Amino acid sequence: MPTSRPPSSPGLTIEPLHGIAGSPGVAIATALVLEPGTGRIPRRTVLKEEIPLELERYADAVEEAKAQIAEVHTRVAAKLPAEHLKILEAYQVMLGDPSLASSVHAEIEERNRNAEWAVEISVQQIVREFDLLDDAYLRERRHDVEFVGDRLQRALAGNAPRSVGAMRLTEPGQTRVRRPTPPLGVHVAQPTIVVAHDLSPADTAAMIREPIVGFVTEVGTRTSHTAIMARALEIPAVVGVAGALASIRTGDIVIVDGLRGEVHIRPSTDMAARARARGDRHFSRTQLLRKRLREPMTLADGTRVVLKANVELPTEALLAVEHGAEGIGLYRTEFLYIDRKEAPSEDEQFELYRTIAQMISPRTVTLRTFDLGGDKRSPAISIPDEANPALGLRAIRLALREPALFMAQLRAMVRASAYGELRVMVPMVSSVAEFRECRSLLDRAIAEVEAAGHEHGELPLGMMIEVPAAAVCADLFAREAAFFSLGTNDLVQYALAIDRASQQLASLASPFDPAILRLIANVVRAAREANIPVSICGAMASDPLAALLLVGMGIRELSMEAAAIAEIKEAMRRMTLEECEVLAAEVMTLATAAEVELCVAETFAPRLSDLLGGEDLTAPPPIVSSRPPPIA
Repeated sequence: MPTSRPPSSPGLTIEPLHGIAGSPGVAIATALVLEPGTGRIPRRTVLKEEIPLELERYADAVEEAKAQIAEVHTRVAAKLPAEHLKILEAYQVMLGDPSLASSVHAEIEERNRNAEWAVEISVQQIVREFDLLDDAYLRERRHDVEFVGDRLQRALAGNAPRSVGAMRLTEPGQTRVRRPTPPLGVHVAQPTIVVAHDLSPADTAAMIREPIVGFVTEVGTRTSHTAIMARALEIPAVVGVAGALASIRTGDIVIVDGLRGEVHIRPSTDMAARARARGDRHFSRTQLLRKRLREPMTLADGTRVVLKANVELPTEALLAVEHGAEGIGLYRTEFLYIDRKEAPSEDEQFELYRTIAQMISPRTVTLRTFDLGGDKRSPAISIPDEANPALGLRAIRLALREPALFMAQLRAMVRASAYGELRVMVPMVSSVAEFRECRSLLDRAIAEVEAAGHEHGELPLGMMIEVPAAAVCADLFAREAAFFSLGTNDLVQYALAIDRASQQLASLASPFDPAILRLIANVVRAAREANIPVSICGAMASDPLAALLLVGMGIRELSMEAAAIAEIKEAMRRMTLEECEVLAAEVMTLATAAEVELCVAETFAPRLSDLLGGEDLTAPPPIVSSRPPPIA
């Protein structure tokens, strides 16, 4: 419920709060703080004769929660594109997930726990599995599971048994848990910024009819579905703002700067004016970029560069195309294996891959074989505990140890190739022997699909270059692979011996390090000599300055977060290939990452100030080379 605290004293100066820019834009309005409720989940041991009642209560709660989501879906259906509505539809699917139901039923029937307690335990077990994952995007999905659990608890709270006194408590009192207060009943009459500990996508979408102009949450990342929904609704949002609820009170005037990831409380008149101007410039720039989104990507001199998207879900693939992606450069398949006790069947995988191929056709989709292991675990696959999981049984090593599991995925991919342009990409390859074994298994999968009478199309087999050994021996791999894709995130980790998750060493893990640039240059040179495509699918591709440097080094295909495509397109349209190549040659003579970053920034940042968060509304026109455009 909204907090009853009075607004902060007008004379008190408050430093800006910092978080993550979840959805771009700038909003200024009065804050409405949704205090986290202290929900009480009763933990009771039920009698044998009460078990059917608890099972019925759970079933009713599932249907009630689904109905609530369906009601929100109906309300926003006319205002959101179909791919964003699928986020809400995914919640309905999760509510009816058989594995969740099986766990809840076991807690009730075998351990005599009441429905609320059973849901709490089952949801927390799933959440803990997500917390162990190394992939930040997959880790963020834990919030979706928590939101589903919260929905079920809300429904159960309205369906409590009439005879609670007949049930004995396992321990005195009740478990106190922090759950976000449902904001679905919140109605406001004026432009308002909602401040909460957390918001589910359903809660966010439910406010579409209200004059909500911004969001601030204490948890979340750019990849959370709440942030995705905020971007779809074009509502500025800053997420992951520690201490937001302690600092902001209902009635405070607040600036939500979704460009810089900042929240200003009770700003001065001058500060508010500057923020409004920055928001207006962002809106004007966004409208300009959208007008050019469908245009082919070329540099100022006509050089062709292909921009694709990294995605994980079918809904994200559609969103990527809307953002101007010319294909899917990286489709992560491991999400199919997370949080399930049995591996997905060949038919289940086939249906998904076929859907993606048909959705994106005639564009190409690059399917990465499952990258499991390390901290990215699946209950369906037994992986031993290791002292250093990042260097242990993961990705291709795990796939080759589990050939039956790997073959099921490969057959599904082969079958799906009949419905669109697909490529298969193998992660974490470190030796030619590994890649040859993959090639052999793919050939066998093709033979088995043909023997079963299924049709299939061409299915090129490529590999990710993310291990230094592969980058150093790129010339040898180029004789075997149909294409390369540079995974710069892991390449930085392994080449510089810096844990990607280490906050203390984050400043040292720079893709501009000379060692990384030399490895990339070696891969590009080997690919060019072997006449095979090479692309970038790491975070480096989403940085306008880094993307221009990569083009200068010879890269002609980049795959990135869909939301970054428009800015990368605009940045490249302002530069020529000659400028990029001159820069690339210069940075290869520099000795430190700091020197490289400074050189790149001094060369291009002044002409990209509007894209890099500067104050200029427009950038200078590009310098067009006098030489004829090269052949792409």
